[in-house]
Amino acid sequence: MISRYTPPRMGRIWTQEARFQKMLEVELLACEALSKQGQIPRAAVARIRRRARLDVARIDRREQKTRHDVVAFLGELASHVGPDAQYLHLGLTSSDVLDTATAVQLKEASELLRDDLEGLRQLVRRQARKHRLTICIGRTHGVHAEPTTWGLKLAYHYAELGRGLQMLRDAQNWVAVGKISGAVGTYAHLDPFVERYICRKLGIVPAPISTQVVPRDGYAVLLCRLAIVGGMLERMATEIRHLQRTEVLEAEEPFEEGQTGSSAMPHKRNPVSAERVSGLARLLRGYAVAGLENIALWHERDISHSSVERVILPDAACALDYMVLEMTRILRGLKIYPERMKRNLELTRGLIFSESVLLSLMRKGLTRPQAYEIVQRNAMSAWAGKGDFFHLLSQDPQVRRFLNLQELKACFDLRRHLRHVGTIFKRLGL
Repeated sequence: MISRYTPPRMGRIWTQEARFQKMLEVELLACEALSKQGQIPRAAVARIRRRARLDVARIDRREQKTRHDVVAFLGELASHVGPDAQYLHLGLTSSDVLDTATAVQLKEASELLRDDLEGLRQLVRRQARKHRLTICIGRTHGVHAEPTTWGLKLAYHYAELGRGLQMLRDAQNWVAVGKISGAVGTYAHLDPFVERYICRKLGIVPAPISTQVVPRDGYAVLLCRLAIVGGMLERMATEIRHLQRTEVLEAEEPFEEGQTGSSAMPHKRNPVSAERVSGLARLLRGYAVAGLENIALWHERDISHSSVERVILPDAACALDYMVLEMTRILRGLKIYPERMKRNLELTRGLIFSESVLLSLMRKGLTRPQAYEIVQRNAMSAWAGKGDFFHLLSQDPQVRRFLNLQELKACFDLRRHLRHVGTIFKRLGL
């Protein structure tokens, strides 16, 4: 698991204690189901529940000898249960217990991820509304394009995170799936009633068909969705990383008192938290590949997936939850510099209004190539430092032939770029 990057609530889902506790509940529910079928005395089930205890350290010591975690688990359980241990694990195979317990862990992890992601989304919503009309430059290819607003940038992330939440909801349906169908999935030694009973009690559903394991494509779906949501967070982090560059400095992630930016340069305030989010997104994509590799198992099952899943399932859930909480912390303390945004907006001396001029000339009857040539010629002169874009256009006879000074000034009106912001926000329910 991810050690320092493991959020406490998510980490508790993936502890050894939690894993064995869920395995124990599967075993106890199997006893209950069998007692309802008259195969186990009800008094024995009550005694088993009362005496059942688990000691993870003792299980680990047993596993060093058995080289089999479920056998070690059952041996430890039997040492507390006594003679009634004969009723444990009747007709079950190890994967019945492991996969069903994992389904519960994945369901809990998915629900926690959605809760934390919704918290981030609501924070983004509030910030988007606050900065709805905070004007800044929009960039394409990293180059100044046309004006937008910081609120619109956040509104995009709000919509994106909504799609992420839907992905996680859908993925949960793929993995909250248990199986108690025996060694090759034929229910040779247990009635399907036992599976239905256990899954219903655990709040998951039975796999419609399984081999010795539940199908691994469901796990792959979840891991791919986690990676996609991680990519969404990486997109937010990348935006902040660029905006924090010294020559841009329109936004800056929190820098706490006593924090150090560099061991060598005391002046440094680096976007290290956003960079960490970007780095962990790469890790999630690697886990998604491992999940895809686990789909193709030999026949009814081999064990090549098992060692992989013991790493990627808890790590992916913990990594993404850490990223969500870290982005929440970043956005909660993010510094926004509207004056710097305004200054950057003016850096190109009016070039950001070139399309407005282009379209105005076209409305006067020029073809697009004709209008484009006129506007681009003046724009390149402005790029070369030969003057302000508006001034150059106002001195161009070809421009003035079609646009008077008032019409030309209208092309440089920022309000044109703000007039539909409300429509976009309304469409998103903001």
